[in-house]
Amino acid sequence: MRLLFVEDDPRIAQPTLGALREAGFAATWRQTGPEGLEEALLGEYPLIVLDVMLPGLDGFSVARELRGAGVDAGILFLTARGELSDRVEGLDLGGDAYLVKPFAVPELLATLRALTRRERGQGTPRVSFAGGRGVLDTVARTVTWEGGEVAVTAREYALLEALARSPDRWFTREELLDRVWGPDFGGEARIVDVYVRYLRRKLAPEAVSSERGRGYRVEG
Repeated sequence: MRLLFVEDDPRIAQPTLGALREAGFAATWRQTGPEGLEEALLGEYPLIVLDVMLPGLDGFSVARELRGAGVDAGILFLTARGELSDRVEGLDLGGDAYLVKPFAVPELLATLRALTRRERGQGTPRVSFAGGRGVLDTVARTVTWEGGEVAVTAREYALLEALARSPDRWFTREELLDRVWGPDFGGEARIVDVYVRYLRRKLAPEAVSSERGRGYRVEG
């Protein structure tokens, strides 16, 4: 699959490009926002890995221009800015996933694999998990399980989406707290366990896996 990688720092770009190509992606590298936008507007890339802090035009502006032009590629943001407000802004602008630097290459590759599995129907992004038994509609923010819609709360949906966007990856309680409740949450980490139980009751006990010392995950 063709992939556009827009990152201004060669120290990050070069080893990441090598890993992407080794994993089978036909990756093209651009270093500035305007260069990345020009290349992406060709419409030849199903996936775009986009740094936020770019010279000339920041990644959020690039994403805004692309969505405005009707480019429906999957967009994965990379940034050192891990604040909740930044993550929300990026996703609201049409991004599909968000990784905070420094990131692990296996996590990057797992997230890209999830994006390649995404079903897009009439322009609506969908994320499947658990071997297709579960599907998230990331626009309507709804969940279906084995063909039937399941009523979930906003927090339950956010937790399930965080897991499903990186299938087969183990998340610690602390990672899920940061992604779903935000870095300023002052409550107990065990709240994650409570919401996992809620999801298991509504979907199936096996919908979310757990393992002592590793955390939680969903299967792709």
